[in-house]
Amino acid sequence: MPSQPLEGARPGARAWIALAILCFVYVLNFLDRQLLSILAKPIQDSLHVSDGQLGLIGGLYFALFYCLIGVPVGWLADRGNRVWILSAACALWSAATLACGLSATYPQLVAARMTVGIGEAGGVPPSYAIISDYFPSGRRGRALGLFNLGPPIGQALGVALGASIAAAYGWRSAFVALGAVGVVTALMVRLVIREPARGGLDARPAGAPEARPALSATVKMFFTHPALRLMALASGATQIVTYGAGNFTTLFLMREKGMTLHEVALYLAMVTAVCMGGGIFLSGRVIDRFAGRSKPAYALIPAVTLIAAVPFFLGFVWAPSWPLALLFLMGPSFLNSFYLSAAVTLIQEEVRPDQRVLSGALLLLVMNLIGLGFGPAYVGAVSDLFRAAHPHHSLQIAFLCLTPFYGLAIGLFLVLARVLKRETATSGVQG
Repeated sequence: MPSQPLEGARPGARAWIALAILCFVYVLNFLDRQLLSILAKPIQDSLHVSDGQLGLIGGLYFALFYCLIGVPVGWLADRGNRVWILSAACALWSAATLACGLSATYPQLVAARMTVGIGEAGGVPPSYAIISDYFPSGRRGRALGLFNLGPPIGQALGVALGASIAAAYGWRSAFVALGAVGVVTALMVRLVIREPARGGLDARPAGAPEARPALSATVKMFFTHPALRLMALASGATQIVTYGAGNFTTLFLMREKGMTLHEVALYLAMVTAVCMGGGIFLSGRVIDRFAGRSKPAYALIPAVTLIAAVPFFLGFVWAPSWPLALLFLMGPSFLNSFYLSAAVTLIQEEVRPDQRVLSGALLLLVMNLIGLGFGPAYVGAVSDLFRAAHPHHSLQIAFLCLTPFYGLAIGLFLVLARVLKRETATSGVQG
């Protein structure tokens, strides 16, 4: 007789401590990843790189290693100790971040950033699975929503600390200092977090042995499951906008709106922390509240928030001054990230406990190859294309060219909502 999932179980102190440390690791993960875009202007001035080269190093070059290495790491973590893998990955990407600060040429910076991508591939998917084994169904959306505060906090701290350190000591010092913090954190992960029982909070037949699925079986399951496949594609389309704009926002505000590094460190950091952080925090609660009643909410909530974000994004791009631009930026900063909690929670709920890390890695593979791999490279290339004719507004034009991808993402989420509605109706008939 199958056991019941422990939906009413209350996570203990150890679960919350683990969640706090994992969130901090994610903060460092995203902070290190975003330093390149935050310090784009001084890096351009020092190494003489174009917008297109920045887009490639911040997007495609990074994404290729980040995404492809994530699949074998996810398979290994589904069969081994996830905490150990996370600790080793954190140490690697932090050391590589430190090496970015020591780079004297563009090729050296490319090599260091690729190594950051290799390390960060082992960061997020194991964390998803560890959290899902510390928090039961019905509480995972909130826990994963709190974990997903890592990107906005990391980006805000990256803006505040990275810009402040760069303004005072130079851009290289920012990479070195923040990379060193990550190396120490990697040791803390290994010493403090305990590996939770795999699937211990999920329904499983009494006495059933823990399965060890083959890599190919999980990959086939993921890409033949219509809802999982569509969620990954819709999230990838969303990330074309979020990564495409995000990797150039600081450069856009400095070069075309007139902000200084000191103003970026204060005002952009505040907008990122409050608005993006607030959106992700609220999204986890909203998902837990509505998705339990109606499965299509996993898709409808991101669709509605993206529709609401479009006019604010256009206002941000159009605004003639940086204070007005920041005011408009609050809208997409809050609304653009609702998809993330929905995507992660749906994947973790839909797959078996022994397939969670790899499924999370496959989600990241698809959405980051599309969003991170294409978005920044696309914006950089469009900006370079229009730079000669519009030297003072080339990034503004490139940002406007991102708008159709909002429509693509919204359309994919609406299709996903229909698929989830149909799956719910089918399971109800079968039940």
